[in-house]
Amino acid sequence: MSAEVVEVTGVVRLGQFLKLAGAVDTGGQAREALLAGDVTVNGEAEDRRGRQLADGDVVGLGGGSWAVRVTDDA
Repeated sequence: MSAEVVEVTGVVRLGQFLKLAGAVDTGGQAREALLAGDVTVNGEAEDRRGRQLADGDVVGLGGGSWAVRVTDDA
């Protein structure tokens, strides 16, 4: 199964991205998923809500996966 691409502008942090991707509804849910060890970035477990994501990173949670695509502000 391939990752759904989510376009973002500029810098995005993991907690924000989980909400943008629709993986969670609230920041509290993002925090709980991260603390439980349920979130991966590029296949590695991640627990830092403030981790900056880069173009091409793949975030996983609960069987779903989302690829980060960073676009220009212009």
